[in-house]
Amino acid sequence: MKALIIGCGRLGAELAYRLYQRGHEVSLLDLDEKSFEILPADFQGRFHEGNALNLDVLRRCGIEEMDSVAVLTNSDVVNGVVGYLAVKHFHVPNVVVRNYDPRYRPILEAYHLQMVSALSWGAQRVEEMMYHAEVRAVFSAGNGEVEVYEVLVPEHCHGKRLKEVVDSSMCVPVAVTRAGKAALPDWNMVLEAGDVLHLSATLEGAEAIRQEMLRKEGK
Repeated sequence: MKALIIGCGRLGAELAYRLYQRGHEVSLLDLDEKSFEILPADFQGRFHEGNALNLDVLRRCGIEEMDSVAVLTNSDVVNGVVGYLAVKHFHVPNVVVRNYDPRYRPILEAYHLQMVSALSWGAQRVEEMMYHAEVRAVFSAGNGEVEVYEVLVPEHCHGKRLKEVVDSSMCVPVAVTRAGKAALPDWNMVLEAGDVLHLSATLEGAEAIRQEMLRKEGK
């Protein structure tokens, strides 16, 4: 994969190095060439200094040949504009932009761009861990609005149907693993203690699952 990362802060540098370690061809663009000093000494990629809002600078970086572009500056306005240019003007197949300040998310959403908000996602994960350590998130979609949770079925739920334990308005069953074998569950499936459930849910749905799992244990 040919990847261009715009913005060589801590996030950009970490991503660039991870991609390089996996054998991808990585280019970096930043306003300040000193930003590249944050990269490990063994990183081998292409460095470009310049303003990402300048079309000639983007062409010099080879944006027209890129498979993916990540726009990770600390300016949401810049991220939105450059991300939009990458999609609409340069026709890059895969573009991801950073949301630096959650207050500016509507700007990025207006461009219909793939977006990652480290602050929102991090706060969501910490909140989940504070609420329900017994219900573990194993996959996160978007910025954590919907996640897949892993739940170990307790003794007091043995013999109950899935629909008696899980609220169908807030959760969607993904899989159940019993004795090492996974299957697609339906709402009438009878649970056994020790089953491992994977459920897609919002944070509120995950908290409802936790309450049901612990309801008869006095926690």
